[in-house]
Amino acid sequence: MNNLPHQGAPHSRSTAPLAGILNSSWRGLGGWNYYFLLKFGLLGYGYLNFHPFANLVFLAFLLLPIANLRLHKLRQGLAIPAGLALFYYDTWLPGVNSILSQGDQLVGLSGSYVLELVQRFINWKMLGAALVLWVVYLFLAQWLRLTVWVVLALVWLNVQGMTGFTLSFTPNSLPLNTVALGQVSPVVSSGGTDVSGAALMDNAALTPDAASLAPNYQQLAPTNQNINATLESFYQAEQQRQTKFPAALSSDAIPFDVLIINICSLSWSDMEAVNLTQHPLWQRFDIRFQQFNSATSYSGPASLRLLRASCGQSSQPDLYKPAADQCYLLDNLAALGFGAELAMDHTGKFGNYLSELRQDGKLSAPLMSQQGLPNELVSFDGEPVLSDSALFSRWLTEREANSAERSATFFNLIPLHDGNRFAGSSQTAPYLGRALSLFDDLNGFFDALEKSGRKLMVVVLPEHGAALVGDKVQLSGLRDISSPSITHVPVGIKFFGMQAPHQGAPLDVQEPTSYLAISELIARSVDGRLFSTPAPDWTALLQNLPQTALVSENENALVMAFKGKNYIRLNKGDWVLYPN
Repeated sequence: MNNLPHQGAPHSRSTAPLAGILNSSWRGLGGWNYYFLLKFGLLGYGYLNFHPFANLVFLAFLLLPIANLRLHKLRQGLAIPAGLALFYYDTWLPGVNSILSQGDQLVGLSGSYVLELVQRFINWKMLGAALVLWVVYLFLAQWLRLTVWVVLALVWLNVQGMTGFTLSFTPNSLPLNTVALGQVSPVVSSGGTDVSGAALMDNAALTPDAASLAPNYQQLAPTNQNINATLESFYQAEQQRQTKFPAALSSDAIPFDVLIINICSLSWSDMEAVNLTQHPLWQRFDIRFQQFNSATSYSGPASLRLLRASCGQSSQPDLYKPAADQCYLLDNLAALGFGAELAMDHTGKFGNYLSELRQDGKLSAPLMSQQGLPNELVSFDGEPVLSDSALFSRWLTEREANSAERSATFFNLIPLHDGNRFAGSSQTAPYLGRALSLFDDLNGFFDALEKSGRKLMVVVLPEHGAALVGDKVQLSGLRDISSPSITHVPVGIKFFGMQAPHQGAPLDVQEPTSYLAISELIARSVDGRLFSTPAPDWTALLQNLPQTALVSENENALVMAFKGKNYIRLNKGDWVLYPN
């Protein structure tokens, strides 16, 4: 029996060449280890929108044994552009589609502003950290087989993703300015009087039968399926909501004017960054909305949402589809005798802003003459930004000369937009100075309105924030993603010409609201009796205003609060926690 051939011998002889080939062509990751270690570090601090499976596929491509040296070098050459593209894909930076969709607007930017934006991308601290990591890598690579650890780490990231475990290296909490499904966050009143009722569950805005579904939502895990289902429920419920304006005004209705002042690039975060939250202007309002969500971070969509404020919040694509007639706020006012007017401190040409308002917002009012108005600022695209003080003065002069009893004016102001500079300068003017100038102009306008004795309802409502303070998702000044800090905007309402003006600190609405609440408040005031009553019932005026949960979006990015935390979805991909 000792002379019989060993049964395993033929198998060993057949696999030996293959094993030899594998051993001789196995090269490990080499310098690509640093590539993945850098990504792991950025992921740990929330700076990446990491895609585990795509990186695993790239890892397999790099590790696939190739005996032929020329083919190996070819693979390395192909891996460099592929790796760079994958790195960009893993960042929070705007996608290629988003950049291409705004190509015509990018061409319109001034060269100095483009250079300034490029300089913002240079983060010296991050570059220094990358250098330190490179030295650490070179040091450890002398003793450790880092390829093994990189493979294990990447496999683990893929496994935890498949099991539904949510990886979070940094704490994520609900900011004071957000509302999540099933929760309303408290806000500390800044000197105003809180007139809000008991905190209501914000999913009342999500489903017709919120009371029965609320406990179920509380039990839902934050999976893609559950968040998408909740988002769809939100949109379906919003389609059923609209403001009921009266069919006609009574004969004893009091005529007055409505002024809606839509300001570009102003959020609570911006005012906190330049210490302007306590500016006297914000103490002059009768009503302030502390939890208002602009629902987007771009001017065109924000103004369209305002013009369509009389219906519930629609998705971004639906903004560019015809809406029901009762959705258009100025049309509702026009049906009651309010003549529509339009005034801007710019031409509205950039990004086809004015054309978009006319086509998709049904804003047909002629633009008030800008001839002869002075300007101290030049916008990011080289166009003059007119003096708002002069603009307000001209509107008041023309309004006093107009015999029409009622008017509804849409103002759009852009002095705070990123990149605006003083005439003759190539550097962006400081935000603080521009904000102070705008607030002073508004203060002066309010003084003039009080002296005029006219009856007016003034609504100051910013489009979105300026993103003065960047975060882990976006650099300062970028607004491709509608983060809560950008869409949480200060909204104030002031009545002029009242028989019994409101006394004391402003009334603060603490519930989460959006444009529908503004439309509802205007509808409640449209008969003008508030101006003539000796004892206005402010509590009744503000009671049960429509609430709206935090859902904000741009063309390729969507942010939503769910069960106490903010989630973000890019390019219709997976939902991930919004990094703090």
